[in-house]
Amino acid sequence: MHHECTSCLSLSKRSHVLMMFTCACVCLWYQAAGQECSGQCSCPSAPPQCPPGVSLVLDGCGCCRVCAKQMGELCTEKDVCDPHKGLYCDFGAPTNRRIGVCTGEPTGPSRLSVTLDRPKSMNLKLNFVSAAREGATCVFGGMVYKNGESFQSSCKYQCTCLDGAVGCVPLCSMDIRLPSPDCPMPKRVKVPGKCCEEWICESPKKNSFAGTALAAYREEETYGPDPNMMRENCLVQTTEWSACSKTCGLGISTRVTNDNHECRLEKQTRLCMVRPCESQLEQSIRKGKKCIRTPRVSKPMKFEISGCTTTKSYRPKFCGVCLDGRCCTPHRTTTLPMEFKCPDGQVMKKHMMFIKSCACHYNCPGENDIFEAMYYKKMIGDMA
Repeated sequence: MHHECTSCLSLSKRSHVLMMFTCACVCLWYQAAGQECSGQCSCPSAPPQCPPGVSLVLDGCGCCRVCAKQMGELCTEKDVCDPHKGLYCDFGAPTNRRIGVCTGEPTGPSRLSVTLDRPKSMNLKLNFVSAAREGATCVFGGMVYKNGESFQSSCKYQCTCLDGAVGCVPLCSMDIRLPSPDCPMPKRVKVPGKCCEEWICESPKKNSFAGTALAAYREEETYGPDPNMMRENCLVQTTEWSACSKTCGLGISTRVTNDNHECRLEKQTRLCMVRPCESQLEQSIRKGKKCIRTPRVSKPMKFEISGCTTTKSYRPKFCGVCLDGRCCTPHRTTTLPMEFKCPDGQVMKKHMMFIKSCACHYNCPGENDIFEAMYYKKMIGDMA
């Protein structure tokens, strides 16, 4: 009697499980049947809002935009897998199944480098480390992060997991502080108790060197953002022209700007002449005066470079000299285009600095020390 009851109970349990399995199969069949394509399209008025990292694609019927199925999710003829991640709907065997699972071929680790144009002089670079399978979770620093999850890899970087890749942006300021009259020697230092380094201003060493030496080297200063120079997706910025590379004779001055169609930083150069090397300017100082600040040549002259001569003559201003130990350097300048004609008939175009005024001061460079050879008087009024 006991054996018969046990057999009946076991049979009852098996029947119940079989019935539940049958119902599940029927439900899946109806679900799949509902996902088959019909001749008519019925789409919502607005496309769905997909989670971060999920592509918005056209469904398998070619009717409506839907959120693509991701790795491991169920898929049908209508509910397609994410094609941008190389996923496909695996229906398995037999091939007449209507419900499959999104899968894809494993891909090896790879690295991608992406550059983002940003305002100011910042060009941010994101390093993406791809996981073994795109669309999967991210593994970074021995930790596993979900798709769309943000985390801090350190106090200096904020990272986000996107499509199996990790992108990080700096939390600390990436600005560059260049020398200026009020801060001629900026320096980035580590501050106790703080993660990010900060800028401080060091006092320049006093130099008693007396002479007419001109700065042969000077760091460039950046101009602040000009609201009138805003363009679409670009904040135009230009550094000040550097000091001329020669104390006398023809030299080169440089600056950096992103004032171009690509909004990319580029280095520009111009010719410059602070004073002729053969000039005896001390003899031109009037009696009772200590300086001749901005003398102009008495006769028109032509400039020469590599055997090529300017097609026009000019009467430029130069920076003079002092008798009391001060040195004179350009203060206001402008940039003009010039044409040079070579002996072979070739014509080349160059830009050249023309001096409007000079300033005489005691911030003279040390002898044979180009790193202290910085004058702190601005060359202003020259953005050409």
